[in-house]
Amino acid sequence: MKSTRSTRWASKPRGWRSSCRTALAACAACLAVSLPLSLAAQIAVVTSASADLAPATSVPQIIPKAVSTTVGQGSFTLTAAARIVVPTGSEAALPVAQDLANYLRPATGYSLPVVTGGVQSGDIELILGDPGGLQADPDGEGYQLDTTTGGVTLEGTTPHGLYDGVQTIRQLLSTWITSSSVMPGPWTMPVVRITDYPRYTYRGVMLDIARHYETPAAVEQLIDQAATYKINVLHLHLSDDQGFRIVINGFPNLTTIGGQGSVGTGGRTMDPGGYWTQSDYQAVVADAAAHFMTVVPEVDTPGHNNAIIMSEYGDTANPLLNGHPQDINCGANNPPVWDYTEDVGYSAMCPDSQNTWTILSAIISQLDSMSTSPYHDLGGDEVPSTLLSQSQYASFINQEAGIVQAGGKTVMGWADIAGPGTNLTGPSVAEYWNPASGSSSDTITGTEAVAKGMKVVMAPANHAYLDQKYLAGSAGNVPPTLGLSWACNTGCDVDQFYNWDPGGYVTGVTDSNVIGVEGAMWGETVVNLSNVDYMTFPRLPALAEIAWSPKADRTSTSSPAYLDFVGRLAAQGGRFLAAGLNFYPSPEVPWRLDLAASNVVAASDGGVNGRLATLSAPGFPASAITATINWGDGATTAGTVTGTPATAITVNGLYAVSGSHTYARPGVYDATLTVSAANTAPATVHFTVRWNG
Repeated sequence: MKSTRSTRWASKPRGWRSSCRTALAACAACLAVSLPLSLAAQIAVVTSASADLAPATSVPQIIPKAVSTTVGQGSFTLTAAARIVVPTGSEAALPVAQDLANYLRPATGYSLPVVTGGVQSGDIELILGDPGGLQADPDGEGYQLDTTTGGVTLEGTTPHGLYDGVQTIRQLLSTWITSSSVMPGPWTMPVVRITDYPRYTYRGVMLDIARHYETPAAVEQLIDQAATYKINVLHLHLSDDQGFRIVINGFPNLTTIGGQGSVGTGGRTMDPGGYWTQSDYQAVVADAAAHFMTVVPEVDTPGHNNAIIMSEYGDTANPLLNGHPQDINCGANNPPVWDYTEDVGYSAMCPDSQNTWTILSAIISQLDSMSTSPYHDLGGDEVPSTLLSQSQYASFINQEAGIVQAGGKTVMGWADIAGPGTNLTGPSVAEYWNPASGSSSDTITGTEAVAKGMKVVMAPANHAYLDQKYLAGSAGNVPPTLGLSWACNTGCDVDQFYNWDPGGYVTGVTDSNVIGVEGAMWGETVVNLSNVDYMTFPRLPALAEIAWSPKADRTSTSSPAYLDFVGRLAAQGGRFLAAGLNFYPSPEVPWRLDLAASNVVAASDGGVNGRLATLSAPGFPASAITATINWGDGATTAGTVTGTPATAITVNGLYAVSGSHTYARPGVYDATLTVSAANTAPATVHFTVRWNG
């Protein structure tokens, strides 16, 4: 963890090829194909109980923003008759087609069978092929998506590209598509052609499970959340001063002793910590791979390793060690002691101890044999010169890098590893975390990395550290119990995460050097996934766009790029709530109201009483929302809005809108519910009420 408590920081550290799709390529007019009468009839039935649709020409609210989007006239509606089709020759796309079906089934309630063969009207087709227009795609993650009024075609050269396109399909559909229970729809998509591919190869999120333990299930939830925004790397910080979280064969003390604490445990009385078995780790790696995400393991060295030292210092009976494991300790305390505060910079492993290399060799070889990523992150940050001299530090990094490279992995570490004396032969990656920018003297680790031929992942703390408070100092304390503020003295809200350029942040570190961007979720203050989500969203989508979308003039809160982004981000609020994801309803985002309602059958006496609709209104207390119901018989009454309110670290839940009315005579009535709140557009939904009498 990078902290103002660090000695090195304080001293400025070293540094289906259908005819319509073919015609689309030649003529945009084909974007307005007429629907068959039977399909149009289905749409008419579904629409009767659904929210008012946006104009057909509205720009899709997609994050990350696509390279090219051309909007046509009309829309496509997914119906219960739809199939997910993979044509002959594209069978390798079948797992992605199953993913798409699995994403869409819960909310729609449709069976959406995955089939091979020919496409029919109303289907979604996934093709492995070259649609053209993806020549600038660096790694085969691009796709072309065509929707017409009669169907959807997604084409990409790899299954990964198709999977990225699947995430776009999800965002083209209604807000409610992320719901785990059936919603009324309609499930429409605008007629559109999207050509898309990423700017950077590496688009990561780092999760620190060392400071506070997280279960494999929680991490798998984060994988699913991040993949929605085309994040393709999970960087796992597996060990730090307060905890070691993965079983290493031959060294059981690493977890039985080193895995049983967390930051703020008060001597392990409040948070007992925990650890993963290797089977747990392999399951998470497999889950990530199923989301086209690779896992980069990190055991930070030579500092940030008090948990290792405390575990092995007394391991005199271990036959793999030489009987004197105390020589691994080059920390400030001898003998070492547990420190469950947020302090850093007091631990170090000794480069001259053979026991150090026996332990680290086992850790590196076992982790790398289980990891899909080409990278192994050895950490390398915040080692004060009072513990290891610069030459000792460099010697340590060089020796560990050799172990990593001998195992066939590319060395990665915090940009400190680019400092004087390190000689990282072969490809290597430095992750730049210093808040300094431009040509400031504090940017030296970035320029040193480039001078040594290293590639760079950009994660400047004041633009990419997800553990930083949204508001801090004189600006406030949000959230009050979560997050730090050393890199963001007044806080880092969405604008800080969006308004910067990875390829121009540090003078001399350009796009030719940068391979990607990473958001870092450090774990000192977050004790569960709900906490993690609150700090991660909505800022991770901002970083995802920085990493995926083409370079833009992202300079201020008044720039067209930022204003466009927060407008699209506002459309994600309902998706977050429908999915049950906790997030911070930033006041920088113009969150919108979204409604869904089902048709109603009145009681035998003509009465209607109870819940009529579900409302997404992130950041709005129920008391601030006005609901009005036009019952379709000339009567209008007020509705009641109820639900789970927000707390200082949780967003409000979805609201229920209820109402009561009695009809005078049997019939079918077209009712309308409108909700409104200050400083946002009202939302309206139509539904029918049937009284059979």
